[in-house]
Amino acid sequence: MPDTADGAAVGAGRSVIVSLKNVRKQYEHEGKTLEVLRGIDLRIHTGEMVCLWGPSGAGKSTLLHLIGTLDLPSSGTVELDGNLVTKLSASRVAALRNRAIGFVFQFHHLLPEFTALENVMMPGMIHGGMAKAELRDRAEELLKEVKLSHRASHRPSELSGGEQQRVALARALTLRPKLLLADEPTGNLDTDNSAQIHELFHDLNLRHGTTMVLVTHNPELSRSLPRVIKMRDGHIESDETQVIVR
Repeated sequence: MPDTADGAAVGAGRSVIVSLKNVRKQYEHEGKTLEVLRGIDLRIHTGEMVCLWGPSGAGKSTLLHLIGTLDLPSSGTVELDGNLVTKLSASRVAALRNRAIGFVFQFHHLLPEFTALENVMMPGMIHGGMAKAELRDRAEELLKEVKLSHRASHRPSELSGGEQQRVALARALTLRPKLLLADEPTGNLDTDNSAQIHELFHDLNLRHGTTMVLVTHNPELSRSLPRVIKMRDGHIESDETQVIVR
């Protein structure tokens, strides 16, 4: 088992892309303080695939939101790709997020009036930096990687749930993020579609070297990932590596 603070056994020789030190997160509710995260120390290395696993209410999604800079800790520090997030302005945090992170959620959040290809192109259209022809080529390449080239011209309503989630996965990779965060990415899918999505995460990690952190309470998904961080009651209960035979 690696050290919970640095995952040394997993990340030997690789740079640290995410570092959290003594992170706590509290919310005020009806005059009471609810402590969701209670002193989290964690390091994730470039290229790792990490599973945050545990029961509902363990703090998994809250931790993922802090890693993804969608929220800030009540105390402690969050460092992403060498940037101390807790010391940056809101605009610089947003720029860092757009540059470095891709997101996949339980609900795909595809835009219904656009085709699969246009949905995958959307991050580049919003954030700029790529010519339209280059962006289209990139989207076509990603749809091919998730085995949906033949559905590129279809709108979300014409796609199955598994296909919609594959489009969402392709969209998350459009801007070549260093870090991909997925929150219950197979929560709404049946067993077969879940297995296909799991396989895609592995393939894309191997092909692109993208660091991936996946939140789940699905034990099958947790068994398919090489590093499993088990959370309970706002703590990291265990941080273990496992050999995955593929």
